[in-house]
Amino acid sequence: MINQDYFVNLAKEISGDAIQTVAVAAPYDDATLEALRNAVDLGFVKVQLVGEEDKILATAKKANLDISDMELIHAEDLADSAQKAVDQVKLGKANLIMKGLIDTSLILKAVVKKENELRTGKTLSYVGILFREDKEKYYLTSDGAMLIAPDLQQKKGIIENAVEVAHALGNEEPKVAMICAKEKYYEKMPATVDATELQKMNKNGEIKGCIVSGPLQFDNAVDAHAVEVKGVDDPVAGKADILVVPAIEAGNVLLKTAKYLGGWTFGGVVVGAKVPIVVCSRSDGESAKLVSIAAACMMAAKNGK
Repeated sequence: MINQDYFVNLAKEISGDAIQTVAVAAPYDDATLEALRNAVDLGFVKVQLVGEEDKILATAKKANLDISDMELIHAEDLADSAQKAVDQVKLGKANLIMKGLIDTSLILKAVVKKENELRTGKTLSYVGILFREDKEKYYLTSDGAMLIAPDLQQKKGIIENAVEVAHALGNEEPKVAMICAKEKYYEKMPATVDATELQKMNKNGEIKGCIVSGPLQFDNAVDAHAVEVKGVDDPVAGKADILVVPAIEAGNVLLKTAKYLGGWTFGGVVVGAKVPIVVCSRSDGESAKLVSIAAACMMAAKNGK
């Protein structure tokens, strides 16, 4: 079954002796510090806590957490926390970045600054990791947090970023479903037009390391019974590993509906920069944050090889 231990054990196996270091901007909430404490105790990450030292120490004391083996880097305010977390990567002292109690926009503003040298020319996108303890499968979803209405080339980047995460997690040929409201090309539905073109790009070798299919409705992407009843003949149908949505609203609703009505947990990482960036909601619990750290560590370990 897929739970946080699955991802933790995977991170330890894939990372091996290459312990990754995470620079955490503004770690002022209990869930973030608890996840970091567990990650350190489990042996797959080292931690730099970047922010106002008094606030960090007060948060740890309130949560009754020992952070004596974590490096403290003082910052004057939230913007300074973001910049100094990025600085640690730039200086080669950290392998990944994590946001604490800080707006994602502040982290990304520091990441995209030309002088910080973290841009790669790739699309920056959010990859969600959706799992539930009584299920034998997890899903990657994108993009439900960053790109509002991606065009064709941005969707190509979204797929490539999600595939990079899948590869880091050990899935060498993930099945990618382009989620739409219809399963056939329909010129009045731009998402189906893009999905058809992206499938062609995959077959032509422009998108590598995966199998892309679409347009597919959500049920036919994930449910074998629906595929059988509807007679859908498609290599991804009922077997999707990655769910790519047409716009941010669909991705946001998908993740939060699964969480609040379906009992699933999701974490996530921002991909496309030189290092992965752990981005969790302020309302996410320790498990979501721990899994997100584990996934980012696997990506960092793979990038470092």
